[in-house]
Amino acid sequence: MTKRQSSLGKIEISPNAIATLVVETVLQCYGVVGLAHKTKFDDWTKTLLNIADAHRGVEIEVTDKGVVVDLYIIVEYGTRVAEVAHGVIRRVHYSLRDVAGIPLTAVHVHVQGLRVSPSTSTA
Repeated sequence: MTKRQSSLGKIEISPNAIATLVVETVLQCYGVVGLAHKTKFDDWTKTLLNIADAHRGVEIEVTDKGVVVDLYIIVEYGTRVAEVAHGVIRRVHYSLRDVAGIPLTAVHVHVQGLRVSPSTSTA
């Protein structure tokens, strides 16, 4: 739990709230078509058990120095994967550190796959 103290009171931000903010930020990034589970086993298990996972593809770790974010994304085929990943890192940094005021230690982006959009595939 991220905590901040001011003269008016205390603010606590849960990892769940941080994950929600990160999901919304990442899905708005150019070239990102979705979020993926960390492993195929996680994906298979949650599908089999019919478990809804609103924060799929996002892992939040709160440390003494700040928040560490691990992202597992799916990138659109035909985009530059490295540029998409750097864009995701920049937006998450901006969203958490500058907008929400959450101390951020690191953002790690793991590209789990590429997806061909129907409009770019050839028939």
